[in-house]
Amino acid sequence: MKNVVSSLLMLSLAMGGACVALGQEKSEGTAPRPRVLQITREYTKPGKAGMVHDNAESAFAQAMSRAKWPTHYVGMTSLTGKPRALFFTFYDSFEAWEKDSAAVAKNATLSASLDRAGEADGQLLDSMDSGVFYRSDEMSLRPKADLSQVRFLQILNFHVRPGHDQEWTEVMKLVKGAYEKGVPEAHWGFFRLMFGGEGDTYLALIGRKSLSEIDKSMTEDDKKFAAALGEDGMKKLNELFGASVDSSQEQLFAINPRMSYVADEWIKADPDFWKPKAAAAPAAKPAAEDKKAKP
Repeated sequence: MKNVVSSLLMLSLAMGGACVALGQEKSEGTAPRPRVLQITREYTKPGKAGMVHDNAESAFAQAMSRAKWPTHYVGMTSLTGKPRALFFTFYDSFEAWEKDSAAVAKNATLSASLDRAGEADGQLLDSMDSGVFYRSDEMSLRPKADLSQVRFLQILNFHVRPGHDQEWTEVMKLVKGAYEKGVPEAHWGFFRLMFGGEGDTYLALIGRKSLSEIDKSMTEDDKKFAAALGEDGMKKLNELFGASVDSSQEQLFAINPRMSYVADEWIKADPDFWKPKAAAAPAAKPAAEDKKAKP
């Protein structure tokens, strides 16, 4: 198990950031946020990451775009850990997920295009898997929905000891209460693993417009959090965290527009990012100049 103090620091630093409950709705009004999150994870073979994998993944996005498919997804690539890509797709419910999958299967043109893209992509992969998560409102605080301006994503993974859900719930109550009091601009979303992995696993997703936000979190927000919780509160949090959590991990990813299929509103919000122009090919040298350059 990680050192409890360092794990608590990691948790508090993360909560001070712009942690978002990633969603697909157009506004942050009263519209319900999607609750079901499907994460597909692809581990690339050595030397097959970067633009090689980007180009293969763009075939999926192009197929979805040609079909004008209503379900969108966001792709990202790892900055830490083993080279891999993640793909986030959100649904309002498990029923909505079922209906979307059935609709894809019935669309022969789209299915054929996705199969071809999958065959090409599979040659680059060492392995892949997927998991489905469900948003926890009780552990979330003023979750944001707009990912259009997010460029990096921190993912915190917590595994709770079997039979210690109550202590974990108390941990989140303490953290949430301290940030409500000491860091009023704080907001985050939490998700619990439902299918596809070890039970009692939770994710905190932290969207960053810039990595400079991590600097601010480390130098300012953690101090406000500790002051709001107080010495006795920090001691209690330390004890509860140690009793309830047997492992925790944090990874950093960069949002990858070439691997994403996003809504038109996102593209309009920042077309230079979501629809980058292809680099122009270098101009051919005049024949005379080319001949002169040869030894």
